[in-house]
Amino acid sequence: MYFFKAIGNIFRSKKDLMPIFSQQAAFLCQASEALVNMLSTKDQDEWKRYQKEIKTCEVQCDALLTEFREQLSERLIGSMSRTDLTTVAMSMDDCLDVIKDASKAVLIYNPKKIDSQLLDLAQIIQSEARALQELLPLLWDISHKASAISLQCDRVAELEHSADDAYEEYIGYIFSSEDDLREMTKYKNLAELFEKATDSEKHVADCIRIMVLRYLHE
Repeated sequence: MYFFKAIGNIFRSKKDLMPIFSQQAAFLCQASEALVNMLSTKDQDEWKRYQKEIKTCEVQCDALLTEFREQLSERLIGSMSRTDLTTVAMSMDDCLDVIKDASKAVLIYNPKKIDSQLLDLAQIIQSEARALQELLPLLWDISHKASAISLQCDRVAELEHSADDAYEEYIGYIFSSEDDLREMTKYKNLAELFEKATDSEKHVADCIRIMVLRYLHE
């Protein structure tokens, strides 16, 4: 029961850590929305503007991770719960890093076109981000929300599986329809980055699921 008590004390304290998780999720949603908007236009000036917005979100999320570590270091909690919470926070930060890399790649590769399949992958990234934003507040009442947390984790996993299918179909499409090898490589690399972003968001949900399962078995 020590893990449960430690988690409870963290989320009930006056200077709790939940606002940091919530703000991380907000930045993730903002960045994923900017990525969708970026792929919805062919204007390179707009690409730069959205990429700058995503970069700002990533920098601010880095600062949040530093704040999280500082607050966590001041708390007397078990090593197990400390590790779980740190893993979730770091995984959220990793998501922003991948989205930033994907947006930067669009600028670097400067593809001739943005296929609808790439936009579809970006929209799945956005949907996962929104699902995580709904998931994280449930940790506030982990003792009563375990089932809801599990269902929301399942939702993220379903979206990631959809992204896997979309990625595989798109790779087949570009290899069969794109004659320009250079452009084909651009589309393939962009699709890989977008698929990686969906994987990183699922990893957050997986970390949360493990944390809840560990609590249930305490």
